[in-house]
Amino acid sequence: MTGRLPRAGIEILAQEKETRIQSFGDWRAETLGELPHDLEKRLSRLKAKKVLWDASRISGMDSSGMVLLTHYLNLLRGQGCEVELSGLREDQQKLRAMVDAYAAPSTAHKRQGESRLLSLLADTGEAVAGAWSDLVSFLAFLGEDFLVFLGLVLQPWKMRWGAIVKNIQEAGVRALPIITLTSFLIGVVIAYQGAVQLQKFGANIFVVDMIAISVTRELAPLITAIVVAGRTGSSYTAQIGVMKITQEIDAMRIMGFEPHRFLVLPRVIAVMIALPLMIFFADIIGIIGGMVVANIHLNISWMEFIHRLQNVLDVKHVWIGVAKGPFFAWLIAMAGCFRGFQVSRNTESIGRYTTISVVNAIFLVIACDALFSVVFTRLGI
Repeated sequence: MTGRLPRAGIEILAQEKETRIQSFGDWRAETLGELPHDLEKRLSRLKAKKVLWDASRISGMDSSGMVLLTHYLNLLRGQGCEVELSGLREDQQKLRAMVDAYAAPSTAHKRQGESRLLSLLADTGEAVAGAWSDLVSFLAFLGEDFLVFLGLVLQPWKMRWGAIVKNIQEAGVRALPIITLTSFLIGVVIAYQGAVQLQKFGANIFVVDMIAISVTRELAPLITAIVVAGRTGSSYTAQIGVMKITQEIDAMRIMGFEPHRFLVLPRVIAVMIALPLMIFFADIIGIIGGMVVANIHLNISWMEFIHRLQNVLDVKHVWIGVAKGPFFAWLIAMAGCFRGFQVSRNTESIGRYTTISVVNAIFLVIACDALFSVVFTRLGI
């Protein structure tokens, strides 16, 4: 019978002057699920706001649900919020009075007397603890993925090649229009800005050097990876997150299917194959964009540009840019899939974790590119 009860949950509508919280479902011990964790993450951020908490859609409640509700009402008041609770039925109000009478006083009230410095330190500590927890979970996720990949290397016939090809099409082929546009515009911007400065010294021809090396070595790999992070990494988080909400991942585990083999590895391998090819494509389009501006603005002919390009562009610069692709792709795909598995059982968390995955992926790509720059400079490459 308990399996038929609707799961407990909340909906939060944040406005400029007030925040509305709508509770729904059955608030009993067996139906709370991940609600306590969800409340902790979402309500601990509310500071000094007016909160209107509507409990009219709660179909049933036991002492566990009432203790949880009371705890977070006190927590919000302790954070300086003005809280108004409405919608409790008569039996629920009696249960609340009994809980208030016998429950231990909440420590949330103590925060009212805390200084801003202590509050800041507490928030900083919570943020550091959350970041450390995410790091440990991410390392565990990487380890699990590596073990599954090692098993597939030993048994390659179990690799889902069809899923890899499909993901290459989604992540690579369908991304070519936006890659073409951004790469062309980057080439145009670099050529135009360089032309303005080089014209002052009569060194127009050196704009070819600047375009060729900067685009192939740094800009094309970085811009392409950022576009893929925003487009593909976010879609991976959303896809896996929806599967978690609809309990498809739980069903896969029950049926004996390993989610990493079916969901993560095909996506990771596909992006690692597609991104280097997109970087090489972006190199060509970026150089073409620079060539157009050089011809129009500096009167450098097409043949003169190509001849100069052959003299100044070493193949190593192209290979360096392309070689960054698999590393960037691995970081993007792993960040997107990891955040997808972190999605909780409500639709709002999909948007939150999708945003987090894009930010994480872009940060990791830029940090990795900076590391490559330092290493290559030290090696004299």
